[in-house]
Amino acid sequence: MTYPALFLKKHEDKRLRQGHLWVFSNEIDSKRSPLEQFEPGSLAVLHDSSAQPMGVVYVNPHALICARLLTRKPNSSIGEKFFRSRLQQAMKLRRRWFDKPFYRLVYGESDGLPGLVIDRYDSVLSVQITTAGMENLKPVLLKVLIELIAPQAILLKNDNSQRQLENLSLETALAHGTLPERVLIEENGIRYLTDIAAGQKTGWFYDHRVSRAQLAGWSKGLKVLDLFSYAGAWGIAAAAAGADEVTCVDSSEHALSLAKESSALNGVGDRLQCVRSDVFEFLKQARDQHLHFDAIVLDPPALIKRKKDYQAGYEAYRRLNQLALQVLANDGLLVSASCSHHLHRADLQEILRGSAKHIDRHLTFVAAGGQGPDHPILPAMPETEYLKTFFCAVSARM
Repeated sequence: MTYPALFLKKHEDKRLRQGHLWVFSNEIDSKRSPLEQFEPGSLAVLHDSSAQPMGVVYVNPHALICARLLTRKPNSSIGEKFFRSRLQQAMKLRRRWFDKPFYRLVYGESDGLPGLVIDRYDSVLSVQITTAGMENLKPVLLKVLIELIAPQAILLKNDNSQRQLENLSLETALAHGTLPERVLIEENGIRYLTDIAAGQKTGWFYDHRVSRAQLAGWSKGLKVLDLFSYAGAWGIAAAAAGADEVTCVDSSEHALSLAKESSALNGVGDRLQCVRSDVFEFLKQARDQHLHFDAIVLDPPALIKRKKDYQAGYEAYRRLNQLALQVLANDGLLVSASCSHHLHRADLQEILRGSAKHIDRHLTFVAAGGQGPDHPILPAMPETEYLKTFFCAVSARM
């Protein structure tokens, strides 16, 4: 198939040749290839300023990121064969890391499928599409997914605000099969129940899998506080590993009901309690009541979603970590995480240093983590790295 040409300005090809996949609207030579001539989501062959083809992109003339590279083979046709190859490669890699089909199957650009995220829950797939280009390719994508996996259900979890940047509607829709009310997940030998349709994001947070296993290994005999617990992934893993007592705190009653069900499923319901509360308020009350915990997990949602939110978000992370340290017992363990791409690892490190100093505690990093192998990082695209986690040993001032 022959696609129309899209031309870059002079010197705008360097980042793409280094491995990046995004093209910004101000990088396009609008005289040679006016963006207005492209329909949102249409396919094109990207050329540098000397007319050398660089690959196939999909285009959205109304978006700041106006094109995303699908393949560096300019003669490729984007159809079933393309999706089959990409999905088979993604499945092959996941099967190398995981012995059961519970993982993020597709992580956007890192798997060569920009604008697409797929979480796999055995025979249930949760699909999130965030670009007009991938939205146009949805029928082909769904056909190949059904062919390769034969899923019980495919849910389009298209309620992400990123879709609004591409003028796409927000919706959650069942695209195939029958979706059970509760979906069973197995992670690190623990069984969890989640509600894909009503849950946050794509229904589960596989990205912390490795860090949750690390905390579990250190949890025996501890009193653990799981903040922003969602469905209890951290807390239940700690309880199953021998924690004496676990408290899950979240503002969602629905999420906490899932945590209770999952704790019973794993035989630890008697050691896990759930508290519905705003985390800031819970920590203030715990501090005022002189409550203390041996281990605290602080895993908030993204508090900095856009660059312009950086200062307010940084302050929110600082307040949370300082409050958490105030209710952490001496010789305690703080697991502090951030999933905000705009908060760099060095920023979180500085927040922890400053917070410990402010309340006169001695803090050291004993381990660090990030997103698991089903969320691979593309070296040329820092945008694919977002998760950072510090395991902190905290004691009295030396």
